[in-house]
Amino acid sequence: MSQTERPAWRVAADPDTVERDLTRLVLTLVELVRQLVERQSVRRMEQGDLTDEQIEALGVALMRLEEGMGDLCDHFDLRPQDLNLDLGPLGTLLPSND
Repeated sequence: MSQTERPAWRVAADPDTVERDLTRLVLTLVELVRQLVERQSVRRMEQGDLTDEQIEALGVALMRLEEGMGDLCDHFDLRPQDLNLDLGPLGTLLPSND
């Protein structure tokens, strides 16, 4: 195949769904970080690394972030399971809540 015969690489994006798909990807990344911060907070709490005030502040912040994620999912008509990307043989990105 010569240089002139090479197929052009293009992203096949549906203009009708690109905004929702991008929103889904961004919310998935935010949810992943939220879950990681939550797990790290629980570990630090169990190790006794946090004061009572820090535990309270973290708990309130994490609850607000979870509520905000729920509001954003509602606004963009997404369910929490829509944010869990299938990584093929690796499984899903987020742990299941079963």
